[in-house]
Amino acid sequence: MSRRLQRIVLTAFIVFSCFANVAITQGQNSTKATDNKISEFGKYSGYSKPQFKKWVVQSQYIKMRDGVKLAIDVIRPSHDGKTPADVKVPVVWTHSRYHRNQQAMNPRSKSMVDSRPDLQRLVRHGYAVTTVGVRGSGVSFGRFEGLFSPNETKDAYEVIDWLSKQPWCDGNVGMFGGSYLGMTQYMAASQNHPALKAIFPDVAGFDLYDLLYPGGVFRGDMIRHWDKLTTMLDTKMTAVKVDTDKDGTMKKSAIAGHAKNWKVFEEYSKAKFRDTVSKDHSWSIHNPASRLTDINRAKVPAYHWNGFLDIFVADATLWYANYAGPQKMGIGPWPHAVFHDRRFIAERFRLMTIEQHRWFDYWLKGIDNGIMKEPPIHYAILDEGKKWQWKTAKQWPPKSSIAQTFYFSGKSSGSIKSVNDGSLHLAKPGDSNKHSKYKVDLTTTTGKSSRWDNAVGQGPLRYGDMSENDRKSLTFTTDTLKYNVTATGHPIAHLYVSSSAADGHFHVLLEEVDENGVSHYVTEAVLRASKRDVIKAPWNNLGLPFQRCNKQDNKPLKKGEVVLLRMDLHPIAVVFNKGHRIRVTVMCADKDNTKSLPISKDAEVFVHHNSQHASKLILPVQSKQKK
Repeated sequence: MSRRLQRIVLTAFIVFSCFANVAITQGQNSTKATDNKISEFGKYSGYSKPQFKKWVVQSQYIKMRDGVKLAIDVIRPSHDGKTPADVKVPVVWTHSRYHRNQQAMNPRSKSMVDSRPDLQRLVRHGYAVTTVGVRGSGVSFGRFEGLFSPNETKDAYEVIDWLSKQPWCDGNVGMFGGSYLGMTQYMAASQNHPALKAIFPDVAGFDLYDLLYPGGVFRGDMIRHWDKLTTMLDTKMTAVKVDTDKDGTMKKSAIAGHAKNWKVFEEYSKAKFRDTVSKDHSWSIHNPASRLTDINRAKVPAYHWNGFLDIFVADATLWYANYAGPQKMGIGPWPHAVFHDRRFIAERFRLMTIEQHRWFDYWLKGIDNGIMKEPPIHYAILDEGKKWQWKTAKQWPPKSSIAQTFYFSGKSSGSIKSVNDGSLHLAKPGDSNKHSKYKVDLTTTTGKSSRWDNAVGQGPLRYGDMSENDRKSLTFTTDTLKYNVTATGHPIAHLYVSSSAADGHFHVLLEEVDENGVSHYVTEAVLRASKRDVIKAPWNNLGLPFQRCNKQDNKPLKKGEVVLLRMDLHPIAVVFNKGHRIRVTVMCADKDNTKSLPISKDAEVFVHHNSQHASKLILPVQSKQKK
């Protein structure tokens, strides 16, 4: 295997187990019990003591109702590292699309516990940890039938039932894990097994259609990359055999069956509309949001954990808005799984280690540590991408956020030599500000190390200076800010557009321009113009515009007709600093992250900004600026 291939696979492990193999010193030190009891966000000691120093790993197969065998690692507390402690303990587990451990990449890592300090902390404090490969993955038997298939979800019920009845389990079961492993927690909760007492989903999706086809625009690059990674893990760089498979014949047989796995990229490429149904896939079934009624019937306590630069950050807020069970939410300043600053790694996993422990102690062990008496939401406000401050809220968006409208104007901002160099103003435009003309440029991009690429990418998240891209786009920029502007919530863009083409992709970027003219990415939105109609969402959509994107929801643009595009940008908590500027960039392609429309190179777009058609940015700020 080439080094590049190994790097891709290693990245996949880091991305989807969502815990880098780094020593989280602060998290480890906090396991030491003290005479004083401390339980608050990011701090926990004195409520439970570490009773065990080591653990024992055992692996086997467990049989499902249809005869399919799933591979499972069972990691139990031990005093000597040889024999499991003879005690009944709660168990936390994960239902993994990837390998049940990292031993294929690191032979010394015999279990997921060996590479994750957060799980080590749980084992030392008297928890068993188990990891199960979903059917069709690793060395589990069966066929992968698509993301979150009914069979996979039914398997979760049977695994919980099996775990709760083991002689070493006290009957209390929880779940952990991130990304796919986070979403399988919600799916497992939908099965309403009485032994499942709490879940801790990290960076987990709510509506996968909106992830892969936001506003009807296909994020093909990301899902193609994910398809290659999972295929490799299923068929080439496979997991180690289980203990009971002495000669490896079962592993060989299981892997042979993976050749029939669901074709991820092929199937998603065909699932263009929300109502697309094929033999093996339906958005109304293979999607966490589709199970919301069942999930809410179960009311399993959930701690939603995410980051503002994550691909699923909007999903975390939707889970919180729609979840019926006891819940908390934490959103930090980090992306999905890779980082541009090691401080983000340390902060993310230090906090997750502690919060996960507090959550399971409360719900699985019945320790009254006060976690449910705190404000339900903790979020980090990011300042210049370098520092952050944690805040609390009782609701999302925070009640203190106020809608501030910035109107597009044709007046030059003097901040950049873009196609139009427009400006943003608090006052509504007059008729003299008519429109900005844009000849579509299909080379515009947010880059190859964006939040989308780095969901399964190969390197650190680095947007860099967006100015080069901005110069090829339409820009609307404020004057220099006279004081800090803190924005927390969901920005919304209203674009009044017309076009010479019958359709088009419209990308809106929100950026902060520093005193040196460097433009920093903050957040974004995208919408296909023909899918622009807004309807009532099938869930609480936080008052944000919802495009259904069914096959029938197709309204081509008529030449010269002005239409309104309503777009919500991914949520933020940022400080736009005094002396900086706020910029909105409008472009019609993100070539490295979405599949562009086949459009004429001579296509022209007009973004209107006049009294009748006032394009604008609605920014959720902590206090309004004065006009």
